[in-house]
Amino acid sequence: MKQSIIEITQRIKENSRPTRKAYLTRISEMRKRDRGTDRLGCANVAHAIAALPKNEKLRIVEKKAPNLAIVTAYNDMLSAHKPYENYPKLIREAALSLGATAQVAGGVPAMCDGVTQGEPGMELSLFSRDTIAMGTAIGLSHDVFDGMLLLGICDKIVPGLLIGALHFGHLPGIFVPAGPMSTGIDNTTKSKVREQYAQGKVGRKELLASESSAYHGEGTCTFYGTANSNQMLMEAMGLHIPGSAFVHPHDDIRRLLTTEAVKQLIANIQVENVIPIGEMINEEVIVNAMVALLATGGSTNHLIHWVAIARAAGIIIDWSDFHDLAKSVPLLASVYPNGKADVNEFQAAGGPAFVIRELLDLGCMFPDVSSVAGGGLDQYTKLPQQKKGELVWKTLGSESGDDTVVRKGNNPFNETGGLKLLKGNLGRSVIKVSAVPEDRHIIEAPAMIFNSQEELLKAFDDGLLEKDFIAVVRFQGPMANGMPELHKLTPPLSVIQNQGFKVAIVTDGRMSGASGKIPAAIHLSPEAAAGGSIAKIKEGDVIRINAVVGSMNVLIDEDTWAERRPAILSEATKIRNGHGIGRELFGNMRKNVLSAEEGAITWMI
Repeated sequence: MKQSIIEITQRIKENSRPTRKAYLTRISEMRKRDRGTDRLGCANVAHAIAALPKNEKLRIVEKKAPNLAIVTAYNDMLSAHKPYENYPKLIREAALSLGATAQVAGGVPAMCDGVTQGEPGMELSLFSRDTIAMGTAIGLSHDVFDGMLLLGICDKIVPGLLIGALHFGHLPGIFVPAGPMSTGIDNTTKSKVREQYAQGKVGRKELLASESSAYHGEGTCTFYGTANSNQMLMEAMGLHIPGSAFVHPHDDIRRLLTTEAVKQLIANIQVENVIPIGEMINEEVIVNAMVALLATGGSTNHLIHWVAIARAAGIIIDWSDFHDLAKSVPLLASVYPNGKADVNEFQAAGGPAFVIRELLDLGCMFPDVSSVAGGGLDQYTKLPQQKKGELVWKTLGSESGDDTVVRKGNNPFNETGGLKLLKGNLGRSVIKVSAVPEDRHIIEAPAMIFNSQEELLKAFDDGLLEKDFIAVVRFQGPMANGMPELHKLTPPLSVIQNQGFKVAIVTDGRMSGASGKIPAAIHLSPEAAAGGSIAKIKEGDVIRINAVVGSMNVLIDEDTWAERRPAILSEATKIRNGHGIGRELFGNMRKNVLSAEEGAITWMI
């Protein structure tokens, strides 16, 4: 292991010592109890098994066979989650064939950010993560299960399921993916059509045809955004059956991988010293996930989500840990929006298995961690294959299948990871440098102030943005309006940048997991609604972003800056942000949410 990574991990352990100890004590106490159906009252047990066939009731009660909880995020609007429709039936059949039982413990909501981008519903998106965690807890609270299978893929859904599962950390669990859709229109062409639409060069008909060619079937969207970053990190944490992240939903091997998850969970339950998910996910595993994110230029959203996930396991991390790790972690993947390839091309070139192997060889990941596969992380350096109807795992070749997509550790795309921390008189922010050309890593320009993304889009339509500027889009944090992604700002800003102007964005909101080529200092904390310095910026103030050294400042003398009072969100805007499309129901979350750097957690106040 690299000494620097060992030292960062040790720092995390020291910072987490009291909270991790308390967490492990709680799950240890839970593990000492008798099985649910032995411990609960007879009426409780009768309710739990009432709908099961008689022979399955006997398995649970008399034979004390494992009973698996299925928590599913199935709905048939999300392309990535449509394949889950028949998974419960498949899982039940597999469990029965192995002498166990399985029940759908609960379903959790799963919203598509692609549908809600730029719309009021997007203001529920971040908070849906904690809603999913609570839904997971409700399903598992029946407390009659010996292990859990977690069915989810997309942006807030995997983090929500994992946070919920960690609150039942005394149980073993496995995540069951469903895979990406087949490759459609290439991402470069898709982005070009979006920019042409922003300029009025093509109409809605052409844009819809382009988008429908990109998003066209069952499976995850094929760019390397939050959903596919989730899948990479699940592999790096050892929570999948090895190599299952990016197999197409209708590939013959997908069914085998799903039944293997059932088989493996039953085996894990029956091991004498079963390792529950709360013990499995320790500080080394969290660091492995952070390293995988950095090495692949993954979603900026995970600088929020993985802070929350770690906290659910009693582990304390912040953006400084990501920043420091990035100095020791090379960038090994170039997948859209950081490159031209999609995740299918990433998988064909070696995918997660290749990246994990290289990171292990470089001493960037901890190999001797527990995984759901029953061994260390080296099992995740192989690809699953079907041989005579059975699963086997193939050792990768030593070279990349395409070194424009994934590279060996001695020939990285960059010597450091794809994300950086920015600090200065505006607070703390992050930037995804892997998607931004090097000649734009330093930018200095006057500020233009916007209190909503609609204001910026109107300024573009009115022809007011054709100049050098840094767009300050504020009151977009979790406390203000739920921290929606501002992905719709990318096409118009790209148009301005392509005209030769210096353009960047500074915001206390989020960009998409597919943050693109515009320099974007995001997640700025403290946020404007909490009196953060972003609310002190005035029109025309010169801002300097330096992603090389990790700084971001308003270029103004300290005394003048100190005397300024932050702008306050108007009451009318607060009322507007809190009503319609169900936003009223999330008022307490906006009121109690912690900062972005604290994971935007709503369940620990």
